[in-house]
Amino acid sequence: MYLLYNALLAVVLLLGLPYWVLRALRHGKRHLGLAERLGKVPDRLARHQSRPAIWVHSVSVGELIAVSDLITELTRRFPGYRVVVSTTTAAGQSLARSRFGRNSVFYFPLDFRFAIHPYLQILRPQLIVIAETEFWPNFLRLAHQSRARIAIVNARISDRSWPGYRRFRCFWMRVLQPIDIFLTQTEEDRRRLADIGAPVERIQVSGNLKFDVSLPPPTAIVSSLRSAFQQAQAGPVLVCGSTVEGEEPLLLRAFENVLASHPRAVMILAPRRLERFDEVAQLLGQLGIRFWRRSLWSGDPIAGGVLLIDSIGELASLYALGDVAFVGGSLVPKGGHNIIEPARHGVPIVVGNHTENFRDIVSLFQSRDAVRVVGPAELPLVFLELFSNEAERAALGRRAAETLLSQTGATQRTIEALEKLLKSFLPAVSSAMASSAGESAPATPPQ
Repeated sequence: MYLLYNALLAVVLLLGLPYWVLRALRHGKRHLGLAERLGKVPDRLARHQSRPAIWVHSVSVGELIAVSDLITELTRRFPGYRVVVSTTTAAGQSLARSRFGRNSVFYFPLDFRFAIHPYLQILRPQLIVIAETEFWPNFLRLAHQSRARIAIVNARISDRSWPGYRRFRCFWMRVLQPIDIFLTQTEEDRRRLADIGAPVERIQVSGNLKFDVSLPPPTAIVSSLRSAFQQAQAGPVLVCGSTVEGEEPLLLRAFENVLASHPRAVMILAPRRLERFDEVAQLLGQLGIRFWRRSLWSGDPIAGGVLLIDSIGELASLYALGDVAFVGGSLVPKGGHNIIEPARHGVPIVVGNHTENFRDIVSLFQSRDAVRVVGPAELPLVFLELFSNEAERAALGRRAAETLLSQTGATQRTIEALEKLLKSFLPAVSSAMASSAGESAPATPPQ
């Protein structure tokens, strides 16, 4: 099985090589983390080998935000271990470095033995924590052989991916064997994991970590924009976050309707992927809509146009400025994105009708009348209705915040399960927990 998988993976890598070369020429090898992904452990990691590691992996920004509080708690709870963080995307890498420091963050290696082995050898992870469904066969097998314990946290099987997993159940049954514990978001995710071959006795429902993510501290851009809006007597403010290709034209047409009734309205538009910033700027220019780029904005008053957020890591804070928030990936069939961030600020939320990737969260909010789900044709009318009805806006936002509060606790349940896993399989954890956080008091890994 692994021979066939490795052969197919090699073919995919060779076929994708021209794409990687073009991206490397455009963005630079360092930006893409090519050396790290090919197994070159960066010196900043190799210099600190006196303590074994807890390795946390998340693909990109959304997964990283979900496990951020968990990472902080792991660092606090296990001072004898070094907590390191890997990501796959450049956006995730940038956010991870800003939150946890460059010396503990790196790109996840490609799923080849030659790329994975150096990290296992140098980091000596005793616990590997993987967010959601990053099931890399070679990595899981090699990590298990290194005697690391493996936990999948915030696990979910989306509607889109579930049929594919089921089709190759025999394959996934073997791939999932090295994993010691699966902590799922919902009972449905628990059932789906069992259905594709995960050992039933290792699956627990711990809840969704995204409900527990703390509000980010107020950033300078939020206060600056609030001041700019006040100076220009701007409003209402529509925050459109995590938008994807095909959505911006629909949203901008709806916003043109809003401008007809509210000439000083502002849209804060945050595309999901950084490589689309220039594309969306060109679209705004073609439509003749007045706009400002976040990267070029110098604090001037803003009203009657669009602020294009061409930066990473600021959207969660910017939702606080919205009178209404739209969460993208949902007007076109992309499965939607997380609605929890605007809910945390008590902002009324609107989404499209393609929310399969967050089916349980959206269903919960719908059941409590805490979100509006609309199609493209209804979008302008819903925006106008909410902007003209302050009482309904406030009630919708309040219900969203209350729904979010009712679902907290997943982080604590996850930490307890991980602590139990470490204590059960790694007797050395007792001395690791008792030791100081300094390099001078290393924990002794099991022999």
